[in-house]
Amino acid sequence: MNCKYYEDIISQRMKAVRFKHSKNVAKEAVRLAKKYGADVEKAELAGILHDATKETDGPEQMSLIRRAGIELTDMEKDSPKLWHAISGSAYIQVELGITDKEVIDAIRYHTTGRAGMTLLDKVIFVADFTSADRDFEGVDRIRRIADKSLDEAVLEGMSFTMSDLALRKLTIAPDTFAGYNEMAALRARSKKEAK
Repeated sequence: MNCKYYEDIISQRMKAVRFKHSKNVAKEAVRLAKKYGADVEKAELAGILHDATKETDGPEQMSLIRRAGIELTDMEKDSPKLWHAISGSAYIQVELGITDKEVIDAIRYHTTGRAGMTLLDKVIFVADFTSADRDFEGVDRIRRIADKSLDEAVLEGMSFTMSDLALRKLTIAPDTFAGYNEMAALRARSKKEAK
C-alpha cells in the first residue's frame, strides 16, 4: 500500500484545505493505530482516502455508488451529507482498485459509525473527529478521551454527532443509532463487571 501514490491522486481531487485535513486524519489514524494495535498501513491509507469524494458533485457520487453496486436506503438518498463516505468507499473500489474490505468499510462508516465496528473503523472515525485541524467546541475533550480509551472516544463522537444533528433538526443515520446503542451497552456492561 503506497500511501504517497494515493496522496498524489487525491490531492488533485480536492482543495488544499481538504487535502491538509486528509493528511492530518492519516497522521492521527497512524498514531491511534499504533496506540490501540490496529494495522498502521491500513489506517494511514483509509485516513488519506476517507474524504476522496467530499468535493465531488452529487451526480458523480451517485454514479460511483451505482457502479460499485451499492444500494442506498431511502434515508441515505435523502441525506447528501452522508454520500461522500459511501461514494468514497465506492471510488476507492471502482477507480483505485482497492479491494481490502477493512479499508473500504472504514471509509464508508467514518461519518456515521455503525454497530459491529472493527478496530480500523474506530480508528478512522475517531481520527476524523480529532485530527489536528479540528477546532470545534469539545474537540479537546474528545482528544483526551481518545488517549485513554478508543471505545469511549467512539461513544463520545457518536453522542456529539447525534446531539448536534438533533439540535439542528436533521436526520440521524440508523447506523449511528445502532453503533451508539452497542457502544453504550458495552460501556454499561464493563462498568457493571468492574464493580
